[in-house]
Amino acid sequence: MRDAVARPNLTVPPKPVPGARVAVVSPSWAGPGAFPAVHELAMQRLRDEIGVEPVEYPTTRRLGASPADRAADLMTAFRDPAIGAVMASIGGDDQITVIPHLDPDAFRTNPKPFFGYSDNTNMLNWLWNLGIVGFHGGSTMVHLGRGGATHPVSVASLRAALFDSDEIQLTPVETFSEDPISWETPAALTDEPRQRPSAGWWWHRPEQVVEGPTWGGNLEVLHWILAVGLSVRPVEDYAGCILLIETSEEMPPSTEVFRMLRNMGERGLLGQFPAVVVGRPQAWYFGRSTGDDERAAYAIEQREAILQALDRYAPGAMAVFDVDIGHTGPQWVVPYGGTIRIDGPARTIHVQY
Repeated sequence: MRDAVARPNLTVPPKPVPGARVAVVSPSWAGPGAFPAVHELAMQRLRDEIGVEPVEYPTTRRLGASPADRAADLMTAFRDPAIGAVMASIGGDDQITVIPHLDPDAFRTNPKPFFGYSDNTNMLNWLWNLGIVGFHGGSTMVHLGRGGATHPVSVASLRAALFDSDEIQLTPVETFSEDPISWETPAALTDEPRQRPSAGWWWHRPEQVVEGPTWGGNLEVLHWILAVGLSVRPVEDYAGCILLIETSEEMPPSTEVFRMLRNMGERGLLGQFPAVVVGRPQAWYFGRSTGDDERAAYAIEQREAILQALDRYAPGAMAVFDVDIGHTGPQWVVPYGGTIRIDGPARTIHVQY
C-alpha cells in the first residue's frame, strides 16, 4: 500500500447531530429562485428524511446575486455557531468569481462540513487548501428534489456523511438514471426518472491497494481552476492523493476530456495520483437527446480518452470507472480530502466519513 502525502494537513470538521440547523446556500446559480417548488420539496425531505432543519440565506433564492453577496452568505453560514453544516442548493458555472471574496479566517476558525458537487468543486478545492475536508455530493435540489421519491442510496449516503464517522463501503448500483424530468413541468415533483440497468464498475490496473486523501471533482471546473490559478498548489502537494473526476450534463466530447487531462499531465499534476475514481458520465440532457446506444458509446469513448491520458502521464495508476459520484442518480457522497481506500484485487472502495 502506498503512503499518502498531502499538504496542508487535512482534518474533518465536527459533525452535526440529527435535528441540527443546516445552511442551504446558492454559491453558484440560485436554482431555488427559478424552481421554488422543487426547492421546497427538497427542503421538506431535508427535514423528514435527513433529519435536519434547513436555514436559507439572502441569496439562496436570489437570481443574479453578485459574487460578493454570495460569498457573504457563505461566510455568515460558517461563522454562525448554530449552523452544523453547509449545503449547496445546486451547481452553476461562475462560482470561480465568488472565491476571491471569501475571507479564509471565517472558515479556518469555524470549520463545518460543506456539501456540493459540479461547480461547487471551486468551494471544495478552496476548503481543501485551508485543510478542511468537504463532501463531494449532496447538493439539495437534484437528489433530494427527485421526482416521486428520493433514492435510498442517495439518502443513506448523505445521512452517513452528515452524521457518522464510520468507514463505509461503496457498492455498484443495479440501476441508474440520467434522464432528468424538466423542472418546468408538474411531473418533476411526482414522476420518478427513467431507470437504466448498470453494468457495474470497470477496473483498470486493479493489482494494487491504494489509500489516501481525495482531491478533484468536476473535470470541467477543475480545468477552470487550473487556468485561473486560484487555490492551486505545487503539483508535489497532491502526491499520493486519489483523484476524483466526473463530467457534467454539458457532455464534453472525449477529445476535450483527453485535452483537459493532458494539460494536467503536462504540468506534472496527473502523475501525482496513484489511483483515479471516475464518475459515471451523464450522457443525456435537454436539447441533446441521445439513444441508449449513443449513450453507451459516449461512456466508452470518454473512458478510452481517460485511459489514453493515464497511459501517457500516469502509467502506473489504477482507475475505477462508472462509480456513482457525479451527475447521474443515485449519488454516493464521498469525502473531499478525507480518506478513500481502493482495493483492486478485492474490487472494493471504502470511504472514511
